[in-house]
Amino acid sequence: MRNSFLLALVITACIFALPFTLAATGAAAQSAQAALSTHPETQFLDLAERRIAYDDTGGSGPIVICVPGLGDLRQQYRDIKPLLARDGFRVITMDLRGMGESSVDWPTYTPANVGSDMVALIRQLNVPRVYILGNSMAGGSAVWAAVEVPERVAGLVLIDPFVGQEQSPSLAMRTAMHGLFQRPWGPGVWRMYYKSLYKSAPPADLSEYANKLEANLKERGRFEALKGMLWASQAPCAARIGQVRAPVLIIVGSDDPDFDDPRAQAKSVAQQLHGKVFIVQGAGHYPHVEYPQIVANEIDGFFQRAR
Repeated sequence: MRNSFLLALVITACIFALPFTLAATGAAAQSAQAALSTHPETQFLDLAERRIAYDDTGGSGPIVICVPGLGDLRQQYRDIKPLLARDGFRVITMDLRGMGESSVDWPTYTPANVGSDMVALIRQLNVPRVYILGNSMAGGSAVWAAVEVPERVAGLVLIDPFVGQEQSPSLAMRTAMHGLFQRPWGPGVWRMYYKSLYKSAPPADLSEYANKLEANLKERGRFEALKGMLWASQAPCAARIGQVRAPVLIIVGSDDPDFDDPRAQAKSVAQQLHGKVFIVQGAGHYPHVEYPQIVANEIDGFFQRAR
């Protein structure tokens, strides 16, 4: 999250949001809670500490593991998943540790931890090669995983990624964020911020989805997981950038408010990873949700060339 946008968020939230967040979103989040019970298709990766939730479209095609970004659910890929499956891919979407249907109370919540969870899932699947699609913070996690098991990763798609070389918030901004991201109002503030990351073509179900996300964050331990990831260092992921050998595609929304200059951010990451850049005009931080068909077409073409 960039300082300029967060400053506007802080000022707006402090003045307007707090009196309404607890009351106005409470009922919607409670009604959404029922929709977050375990999905019938949910499977679990059992690890020594806890377990990671995921779902799998099945099939015999090339495997794509899709991982959401900070403070989000695996259902972020709800629209692009069937498009990739239709193109012949076996699509697996994974919840972050502490989020969605994954366990809470993990010892740590770092991007490198998420990368290690990706690797554990790859090994459990017992397949020779996979593609990894990571959004936002999970972009750095995908880099970590690609270096950890280079023989198993056929390609990376990083969507509006944070890879550990972005400017850190100032002390004043970090102090303000600490105040905003506290219970009981924190999940509601996150919901407001999350919705602001969609720009020219927000999905029709955005409000419903944001309600489900807020309800999930209100569960015990989940907002703490978000905060753990928010403040965690990306340095272990950044240290591996020069070691990535898999083909890389960087997809960025031209109007992503998380970056001062989204095009420059994409170009910088692509140069370091020797990757290709694809800009989705008019999109925000989630171009694959705003324009799923356009992004699916680009991903399909990239995977075909990477084989």
